[in-house]
Amino acid sequence: MLAALGFTTIGLFLLLTMTKRVSVLVALVLLPVLAALAGGFGGELGDLILEGLTTVAPTGIMIAFAVLYFSLMVDAGLFDPLIGGILRVAGGDPLRITVGTAVLTMCVALDGDGASTFLITVSALLPVYKRLGMSPLVLSGVVCLGAGVMNMIPWGGPTVRAMAALKLESSEVFTPVLPAMGFGIAWVLVASYLIGRRERRRLGQLDAKDPADPTEGGVEGRTEADARPAVGTGDGPGTVRVPAPARPWLTVFNLVLTIALLVSLILEVMPLPVLFVLGFAIAMLVNHPTWERQQALLDKHAKSVVLVTTMIFAAGVLTGVLTGTKMIDSMAESLVNVIPDGLGGHLPVLVAVTSMPLSLVFTPDAYYFGVLPVLGETADGFGVPPAEVARAAILGQMTTGFPLSPLTASTFILVGMSGVQLGEHQRFIFRWAFATTLVMTVGALITGAFSL
Repeated sequence: MLAALGFTTIGLFLLLTMTKRVSVLVALVLLPVLAALAGGFGGELGDLILEGLTTVAPTGIMIAFAVLYFSLMVDAGLFDPLIGGILRVAGGDPLRITVGTAVLTMCVALDGDGASTFLITVSALLPVYKRLGMSPLVLSGVVCLGAGVMNMIPWGGPTVRAMAALKLESSEVFTPVLPAMGFGIAWVLVASYLIGRRERRRLGQLDAKDPADPTEGGVEGRTEADARPAVGTGDGPGTVRVPAPARPWLTVFNLVLTIALLVSLILEVMPLPVLFVLGFAIAMLVNHPTWERQQALLDKHAKSVVLVTTMIFAAGVLTGVLTGTKMIDSMAESLVNVIPDGLGGHLPVLVAVTSMPLSLVFTPDAYYFGVLPVLGETADGFGVPPAEVARAAILGQMTTGFPLSPLTASTFILVGMSGVQLGEHQRFIFRWAFATTLVMTVGALITGAFSL
């Protein structure tokens, strides 16, 4: 009963949001409430929702101030040199910019934190995409692919959880799949090339037919010169200039502050929400020293903050109900029970292939601390080392799947800052992300990380 309610809730959520029948926020709140009432948990509903909201509160606070911080830095021109550099290297070519997006994302994602990766890369690259008239779905999709593969690193969420759940060392889980991760990185570059080539072709067709065509990514009133700007210092058509800051010392201060903030995030000097609250307050005081300017900044970016944070708190309702009612636990049990005995020896491959789609159904903690231990015991009974199951799990669950899952708060950072709908993002990039898992699974089989 509970498992059926849980799977029905997730399935309806994906169906309604991907078909745009209701907004993501409405689905995140009302569907779990209806499921709880149907399951007889009406008397506990308030506590369940409050527990879920409390769980995501630190993330919501962090995102609110992180969005404000990076928005301030974008306004201050901190990322203008980076934008100019990308445009110079890419030459205004959407294909090169798409591949550059993948490379930049994978470099930034080395810190192991998906939220900060999305905040930094989208803040830096969204202005480039807007200048060229590129679809923001390309940005969110390619960032999703790059961050997903890099999430396998030993200090990233999936690997840490897998090691903790099965009491394994990094040398047993991550080291054997390192070559497979290389396969995944190569595939992300290939996929970004193919996506970029398609985007280049689309923009070319728009230029040839109707420069003001607003389809495919919301390009509105765009001229051919806007579509493929060149970097330069003149005043001719298609020129994109990066203006010199009026106060060079302020740019230096912002750079030092941002680097200090990122280092503090990686070293976990303080809780992440506290770091962003302090960082934003300092940045606003120095960049906008008067009350009028500070208020204007808050007014300007209030909409972005509300859009992102409301989604995160709404997601807390969903996870709170599914976890508190034990629907997640029942879903995990039923999932393991349907595995036929004949497939027991092939469990690592089965886990690898299914782990990415299951990231849309299970939270990271539910999968790694609820499903994975049971799968590990099951594999051991068939003579398969549990470590192989752990390696298989990190190839997809919350690796290539986490930037797509409605159960992960950072997903809403990515889609919110990119300005795309979750359902559109999922439809656009799901097959590419699933292909990443398949490529890494083949790589793991070839290199012996686990056997068929």
